[in-house]
Amino acid sequence: MSNFAFCVLGSGSRGNCSLLKTSETKWIMIDSGFSMRQTKERMRTHNICMDDVSDLLLTHLDRDHFNPVWCRSLLNRGIYVHLHESHVERGIRAGLDHSILKPFTTSIDFESLHVETLHLAHDALGTVGFVFNHLECKTRFGFATDLGRVPKTLLDAFKSLDILAFESNYDPMMQRTSGRPGFLQDRIMGGGGHLSNEESLNAVKHIAENSNLQHIVLLHLSKQCNSPAIIRDLYHDNLAHLYNCVTITDQDRCSRLLRFEKQPTSLF
Repeated sequence: MSNFAFCVLGSGSRGNCSLLKTSETKWIMIDSGFSMRQTKERMRTHNICMDDVSDLLLTHLDRDHFNPVWCRSLLNRGIYVHLHESHVERGIRAGLDHSILKPFTTSIDFESLHVETLHLAHDALGTVGFVFNHLECKTRFGFATDLGRVPKTLLDAFKSLDILAFESNYDPMMQRTSGRPGFLQDRIMGGGGHLSNEESLNAVKHIAENSNLQHIVLLHLSKQCNSPAIIRDLYHDNLAHLYNCVTITDQDRCSRLLRFEKQPTSLF
């Protein structure tokens, strides 16, 4: 059994946090948008504790992706925080200590993991997508959320993937009839906010054509402007051969633990 595993502790506008296992004992956390109490409770679902976490990767520093209550604990535990160089100043203002910051531009390297990074459009400072290359089990995992749009650079990088975690934020009709202020709808739908289900699906279809996906994990569904049933129908009608590979994450509960193998296993 591979040591490479992944779960989403929760994903949405009230908090985002995922965990990626890269060795026999260590986990990497992707974003830390929940309180510490909530995070620890959800980690216990899979018998994981904070002592098992070695590093934190941040997609960006919006409050639902980084909760400043983590700053002191990260320092005390010696957990390194990897963030894009353009986010460093904001991270320090949020309370992160210089000594644990590991700024990156295009890549990050761990003992058994090479991570390609992509700076993507989202609000003023952008967000970061990741391609995790596990050097031992030869597995590639793409992760991207809070995308204003899907650039060609992402599609070029997200090739030959075994696993994909990707934003599918809103249904356009639900967004337009939500009663939200116009400025908020414009921010979300204007190319610098989030991806609609259709935009996400089109990107996933393209990625799937150039990959051998075992898992498709859909992130950051809007509580007010989306529905898992709508997404299931879209995939059933447009990507039926991968329908059973789809995991739709939830704001309020942890996903199952997904293990990665180069060949499909009995989990499916």
